[in-house]
Amino acid sequence: MRRGRPGALPRGTAERTLTSVGTAEDTGRPDEQGAEGDRAARPGPEGGRREASRLWHITLSVSGAEAPLKEVRRALEQLAHDHPFLLTSRYANDHAEIRYWEEARDLHDAAAVALRLWGEHRSTAKLPPWEIVGLEVIDRETYHQRIAEGYGPPPASPVGVHPF
Repeated sequence: MRRGRPGALPRGTAERTLTSVGTAEDTGRPDEQGAEGDRAARPGPEGGRREASRLWHITLSVSGAEAPLKEVRRALEQLAHDHPFLLTSRYANDHAEIRYWEEARDLHDAAAVALRLWGEHRSTAKLPPWEIVGLEVIDRETYHQRIAEGYGPPPASPVGVHPF
């Protein structure tokens, strides 16, 4: 599925937009792909080969001046509504953590889209003026390996917006 991020473009990007890559037709359903299906090259336009998109688990941490908890929760709920791929958000009055899956060709694309998420939704979701203080981007295979070994982030449940 192709999707762009709504909101105003950052300065200097008037003619380009970062988007996740791939479509449902050329990637299949994420839960039906094996580890090899995540990395397989697919036929591209005019018979050329291009790398298929993969799933990346994103953990975005933001922090800043204290804000009322009710406003933080409402803003994160709006962000989850605007960006339906969010798995879970945890928050306090001065920081938050957002976890979700992103579809992208490689780590660089996934990280670039993730780093734009907070800023692009800041005005539409009325997010606090916090800065990004952490970003983790790992592929699906690594995420599942960490879970299996017991040292990765716990599975995102319950899904939704929750206090720390």
